[in-house]
Amino acid sequence: MLKAFVKLIKALSSNTAPGEIAHAFAWGVILGFMPKDNALWYILFIFIFFMRIQRGVMTITMLLVSLFAGIADPFFNEVGYWILSHPAMQSPMTTLINTPFVAFTKINNTIVMGCLACSAAAYIPLYIISRVLTWIWRKYLGAALKNLKVVKMIGNVPLVQKIADFMQGDF
Repeated sequence: MLKAFVKLIKALSSNTAPGEIAHAFAWGVILGFMPKDNALWYILFIFIFFMRIQRGVMTITMLLVSLFAGIADPFFNEVGYWILSHPAMQSPMTTLINTPFVAFTKINNTIVMGCLACSAAAYIPLYIISRVLTWIWRKYLGAALKNLKVVKMIGNVPLVQKIADFMQGDF
């Protein structure tokens, strides 16, 4: 977990494209909220490996959001129930569920459907917010944090230096 956090800070401060970081954050939120016991989660997870994103940011975002996913489940349940019980969705959902292997995605689960719908609606706002936050970090916060006396003092502690060297691979 510490190594993923170090990769996150490096990605925010490095010359990784802000779009890659923003997409990674948005996908991390989507995968973090979605229940992990269905084929849809695994399909989306594998799909990500064909995209050009910052995987360290995605991993740490997914892990952090997963901690709070249970809090959002009642909301996703309501949204999913509304979508699945809508009369216009009865025929398409019946067709989907009767299609081979689609049932493994558990698309007829209210929480999965609610999470999928909310994630699709929130992707662009999450992308924009994370892109702006990356810009703010690079422009103002990263440099200010490096110049703090507390950070410099902590960085001079031999144990912290050894851990930092270990994380960077400089044994």
